Amino acid sequence: MKAAIIGGGVIGGGWAARFLLNGWDVDVFDPDPEAARKLDAVLENARRSLPMLYEQGLPDEGRLRLVPTVAEAVTGADYVQESVPERLVLKHKVLAAVEAAAPDVPIGSSTSGFKPSELRTGMVNPGRLMVAHPFNPVYLLPLVELVWVGGDPGVAKAVQDMLTLVGMRPLVVRAEIDAHLADRFLEAVWREALWLIKDDIATTEEIDEAIRLGFGLRWAQMGLFETYRVAGGEGGMTHFVEQFGPALAWPWTKLMDVPELTPELAKKIGDQSDAQSGSLSIRELEGLRDRNLVAILRALKGEGSGAGQVLAAHDATLARPMAQALPLITVQRVIPSDWTDYNGHMNESRYGQVFSDAADAVMVHVGAGPDYIANGLSYFTVETSIKYLVETHAGEAVRVGTKVLIGEGKKLKLAHEMQRALDGVVLATCEQFLIHVSLESRSSCLPSASVQTAVEALAAAHK
Repeated sequence: MKAAIIGGGVIGGGWAARFLLNGWDVDVFDPDPEAARKLDAVLENARRSLPMLYEQGLPDEGRLRLVPTVAEAVTGADYVQESVPERLVLKHKVLAAVEAAAPDVPIGSSTSGFKPSELRTGMVNPGRLMVAHPFNPVYLLPLVELVWVGGDPGVAKAVQDMLTLVGMRPLVVRAEIDAHLADRFLEAVWREALWLIKDDIATTEEIDEAIRLGFGLRWAQMGLFETYRVAGGEGGMTHFVEQFGPALAWPWTKLMDVPELTPELAKKIGDQSDAQSGSLSIRELEGLRDRNLVAILRALKGEGSGAGQVLAAHDATLARPMAQALPLITVQRVIPSDWTDYNGHMNESRYGQVFSDAADAVMVHVGAGPDYIANGLSYFTVETSIKYLVETHAGEAVRVGTKVLIGEGKKLKLAHEMQRALDGVVLATCEQFLIHVSLESRSSCLPSASVQTAVEALAAAHK
């Protein structure tokens, strides 16, 4: 599969990273002489952060090219994402060039404000263009707003499927409206924040504290309405609306009144922001943002909540069939930043996690996976011995090779070796002894005939 990205800035670069790291070939067109440097900076962040979200290894990275023309970028593409600056005349020019070179390819626009009908003006085949508005950083945040009103439903469905394949959650907006959905919320908060600064009620840092220490944490998992439903207590949303509805008539917001962004107000905002976070470079802030997002998204994935539900679904599609080799490759993954401790390397409990995951992969391989467990049979670990050989750091790609040392009757003994994928250095080893049990009696018992045959075959092959 090939994606063409027209415009390689912060958003276009994020799109390129999202597709590239999910195995797509990507051609990028951007006339900016600094495009290659800027794109490399985004890809460096993405390569470090995105794989940490998953328990599986991402597909092999696709091929990336920075090409000199729109036509070269879109030729042979399965999908085009337009991410040029928010100037309608420029977008029309770019879309005309795309259409001239690839008249049938689906096109998504990253526009944060323009409606599809505005973008389609002058197009020969306007039904294949839709708004596909993402959120920064595109390579980590799964939401993409799709506005395809007046477009081809078949093309829209194809785009939904493609974006889902790269781990995104397409949200179809029901009607054309300026700024779609999410940016209208953000604009409301932004306008109120400008008034709070202008009137010397709060600084940029205090406003950010109010969001990130309070409702921002609730919104990350529940959104707006579910948050308020909980706030309504046992009476739920109905009680909340009854209790706080009158506040809509109170002077709690200047939402419809916008302060003039005078040079004085702009300088005031800039000075406060510099005092708040100016000690860190943009690259350092991006790194901090990405590490925090990885930790939050992984926590949400564990609960299947919010964006974590999308992540878990995508993670499940990444598992590769286990190679029939010696040893079995049971784990391929990147070490996430939240697995490291105060010493700067992977915590010993996480080695147990990795080797447990390796044993689970063996169980699935021999037919003792979730369905087998649901029928009341499984393997329990009764003894584990781990040797820690070399430090393992966040962002390192690792793989685990597993051999079956004993596979007879109720007994299953495994030997795991965790290697750094880059150079094959052995980071840790583990011997693990498991006993087959009945989940009903919680006592040992023989496995089913098919599982026992599969285990014995592995043991013989690995002997």
